Order: sequence, then C-alpha cells, then structure tokens
Amino acid sequence: MGQAALKTVETEETLDVSAALDVISKYAAEGRKNRRISEPVITALRDSGFFRSVLPKQYGGMEVHPSEFFRAAIDIAERDMGTSWATGIIAIHAFQLAMMDPKACDDVYGKTGPDTLISSSYNPTGAKVETVDGGFKLSGRWGWSSGSAHCDWVLLGGLIFDQGKEKIHYRTFLVPKPDYIIEDTWFPMGLHSTGSNDIVIDEPCFVPTYRTHHQMDGFNGVHPQTSPMYNIPWAQTFIRVVCSAAIGGVKHALQLFIDNAQGSSTDVTRLASDPDVTRRVAEVANMIDETEVVLFRNFDKMMEQVESGEEIPLIDRIKYRYQASLVIEKMIKAMDMLFDVAGGRSVYEGSPIQDIWHDVHIARAHVANNPVSFGRNYGAVLLGAENTDLFL
Repeated sequence: MGQAALKTVETEETLDVSAALDVISKYAAEGRKNRRISEPVITALRDSGFFRSVLPKQYGGMEVHPSEFFRAAIDIAERDMGTSWATGIIAIHAFQLAMMDPKACDDVYGKTGPDTLISSSYNPTGAKVETVDGGFKLSGRWGWSSGSAHCDWVLLGGLIFDQGKEKIHYRTFLVPKPDYIIEDTWFPMGLHSTGSNDIVIDEPCFVPTYRTHHQMDGFNGVHPQTSPMYNIPWAQTFIRVVCSAAIGGVKHALQLFIDNAQGSSTDVTRLASDPDVTRRVAEVANMIDETEVVLFRNFDKMMEQVESGEEIPLIDRIKYRYQASLVIEKMIKAMDMLFDVAGGRSVYEGSPIQDIWHDVHIARAHVANNPVSFGRNYGAVLLGAENTDLFL
C-alpha cells in the first residue's frame, strides 16, 4: 500500500510517508474512539515531512509536485480515511499561506519552524467582520475545523461589506491560537478521527490586513513566490483534499472485501464464481482507477502548463472543479456496491468496512462535494454563458 519515496519539484529531497503508515493503522481505532487523531500519528507524519510538503523551500518546505502530495494522502487514507482528511487539509494550508503576504508566513513559520500546523473553517456564515485601521476586527463561530486540536493557527472565512457599497467580498483571516477557543462539538456518524470541532471568537480580535487572503487574489493567482507551482490556483489544491481521501478509503475497503472473501471459512471459491459479486469487485476496482487517473492527469497537466509559463485555461479550471466534486459520489457508489454483499459481520459496530462506509458517506456533507452547482456551471460555460464560480 505504501508509495516509494516521492521526488520534489527541483531537488533530490524526498517525501516518504511509508514509516508513518503502520503507526496510522495502529492508532486508527483509538482516533475514532477519541474523535481526534492520536498524537503518535501526528508525530509520525510530521517526521515524514508531510506537513511541509507543499510549503515553499524558503520557509523550510519541500515544494513537492502536487501529484506526489496526493499520492501520499491516498496512501494515508488506505490506513485511515479520517486521518488523511484532516492531515491533508492541514498540510495544504501551507499552499494558501504561500500565496499570502510574506509577513504572514514569517508570523507562522518564523519562530516555530516549517512544521507549524494550521486548521481552517472557510464557511463565513457565523463570522462578524469590522474594517478598522490596518486590518479587521473578527469574531463569531465557525464549524468543521478538522484537526484543529493539533494546530496553533486557524484560517477563517468572512464576508466584508464595503462602506457605501452594496458589493461584498470574501476574505480568509489567519488567526493565532491565543485569539480563539476550540469547542468540542464533533459527535459525527463518520470521519470521527478528524476532530472537526467548532472555532469560537467571542471577543473581537484584530487581524492585520497582511494576515488575510482576498478571494480574488486566490482566483487570479496573485502570490509572491518564485516557484511556478504556486501559479496553480489555490482552490484547485484545496478542493482535492476534501475528496481524495475517499479514494484511499475505498481502496482499503476493496482490499478488506477481497481478504474476507479469500479467508472465508466456507467455500473460498463461492464468491469468485458469483457473477454479481465478481461484477461488483471489477466495477469498484475500475472506479478507483478512473478517479485516480483524472486526479493525477489534472495536476500533471496544470504543472506542465505553469512550468512552461502558460496560464491554466478557465474552462479547464471549471472542468477540474466539477470532476473533483464527483469523487465522493463515485466513491459512495463503490462503497455501496461492496457493502451490499459484504456479509452479516459487516453490520456490527466496529466492522472495518462499515467504518469506511460511514466515512465516505459523511464526506458527502462537505459543500465542495456536492456536484450540482459545479456541473451546472460547467455545462453553462460550455454553452457560452459566463462563469459564476470564483473558487476554481
């Protein structure tokens, strides 16, 4: 299941998470029980370099090719989908930080180093923002901040209503841990180990302008870095960490199904000769393969374009956004196909394949994994309409 060492964009430095994989397996059940990733797992992934894999080299990062980052994330998900979901989100925040004012990176990485961890909650509905001299006053409540217990900073979404104008715009605010609290609200049906608790700021805190990220800067690819990798739009990286973990989860489920069939105490050839079961296994294996091919093709193509100085066409960004939103739908179909014939033991709590079934289905609740609006936008643009999505 583990990947070979993964090469970075320009150097021989490597990202290799293989040493962390057995640790993830060992503590997966504990993480689900405690509703947060166990500390030995965080330590093992930190030691592997995973959290600094897409951080700029000038801050001690590795700048690995995005495809290599997602290969590692899928490997992690094969051991525990919740761990991959939360740590992938944490790790990809370094990419967004790279697109912000360099002073923001200095604040985060200057004193505590490249493995400083950041969580997020981008939904702005609970935020209150006031524009003040030099920045903003921020307060409110945000949900779904995966892995927040392990992090010293958080990225929070908010809407700014310009004075004298009806127009509003979206910003992300980078806030240090002393300015917020984490409220234990995470009692889910799946993805238990993600620890996706609420972030609360009761008393407004000051966030300087340089520690914010304007949505249009992310859309237009504005950033201070010299590496062409950061010309890939920020949204293209984030939308993939909230769906690609399911690929690894379903890989794990398929292997569990095969192992259970081969280890059956009854006729071991019974399932292999059942045409319905064999069809399901073949279709699930193929869906996994197709989904991975699209994921890596898209990032390989984007890297090829930015390294040659080209812009990524808007129509391709819209297409990639839609394709990312379809991943969970496809993986839910795959899980249902397996679970329907997984046998009587699968219905009991603690069944590994049932745990994955819950994880994949709960991932569908994330707004980024609802393909309806993204499909409509893609189809409309193909027919000549204007793009309506700024998170591409």
